[in-house]
Amino acid sequence: MKLFDVYPLFNITPVKAKGCQVWDSKGNRYLDMYGGHAVISIGHSHPNYVDKISNQLTQIGFYSNSIRNPLQQELADKLGALSGCNDYQLFLCNSGAEANENALKLASFITGKKKIISYKKGFHGRTSAAVSITDNPKIIAPVNESDNAIILPFNDIRATEEALKNGNVAAVIVEGIQGIGGIHVPDAGFLVELKKLTEKYVAALILDEIQSGYGRSGKFFAFQHTPVNPDIITMAKGMGNGFPVGGVLIQKEIGAWHGMLGTTFGGNHLACAASIAVLDVMKNEKLIENASKIGNYIMQELAAMDGDFEVRGLGLMIGIEFTFPIKEIRNRLLFDYGIFTGVSGQNIIRLLPPLSLTVQEANEFLAAFSEVYVDVAQSLD
Repeated sequence: MKLFDVYPLFNITPVKAKGCQVWDSKGNRYLDMYGGHAVISIGHSHPNYVDKISNQLTQIGFYSNSIRNPLQQELADKLGALSGCNDYQLFLCNSGAEANENALKLASFITGKKKIISYKKGFHGRTSAAVSITDNPKIIAPVNESDNAIILPFNDIRATEEALKNGNVAAVIVEGIQGIGGIHVPDAGFLVELKKLTEKYVAALILDEIQSGYGRSGKFFAFQHTPVNPDIITMAKGMGNGFPVGGVLIQKEIGAWHGMLGTTFGGNHLACAASIAVLDVMKNEKLIENASKIGNYIMQELAAMDGDFEVRGLGLMIGIEFTFPIKEIRNRLLFDYGIFTGVSGQNIIRLLPPLSLTVQEANEFLAAFSEVYVDVAQSLD
């Protein structure tokens, strides 16, 4: 049987990983500055994480949500304490797209409305409702097209209010930091005004923190760089450090009824064990503070370079935008220096390393980047 060929692949086969380091089948070592799409939060193969999952598997790995699972409450308690979102309710699922699907459904339930406002360059997932509000026509199949999607210019509060005035908007959804769109941070004033407008026009404010959450921005959630408290928060990626898990945080005023939301695998014993281990390590090793410190250091060092590029982001969610295609830079970093990075479009490199990144590892990247950039820039002159 052939694999369905939807992924362009590098000819690299990782077989071992620890911390921010990865080794391939040929014994080559790589520095992971991408974390597998911001998924690796506490570092690869952290011993506490491995022990927690392994021990859980010897007891019980799965049963349905028709029984009590105390691990779910332990996860909720630790998540509330570390995130500062104790007043929220938690619904567990399996992925970011699923988290957004449930958030959108929930907003429609509580408002009785259908329209969803999202923003240009935003990405919210590939499932039906989530992809319909994602600004990428290439991945929207005819069955996903929806008149309920209203995609507006990012940071445009006037256009948002004009759409809300129609009275048919169930929710406004915005990423804490746009990830796939190129690491664009919402204006603080924009989020503050969004909260006011959604309250005024009775719509839910959903913060998509799937990529920007779990400490990546130097706060637990990126929206916490502002005074805003969203109605609904979605999360995934770094939540399980590679184990598939997602979640929705829901304001306490929003009531539930049996059958309102549901999932087969969400909140299973192994997923909870993985997520609890992540929170424990984040707390004990002060990884949120480390993300802020190391991220600021990288951005300051990049900004100090004599280069024709723009640096933006928060914490360890960093975008470097060039005036020319970055394919050669990315390939040379990977194949000449053994450094994984991500991209957005043709001109933006994305850095999303594990939150455990050290100064030494940051300097390894900075030295390689400087050398590669100078060589590539000179070749273009």
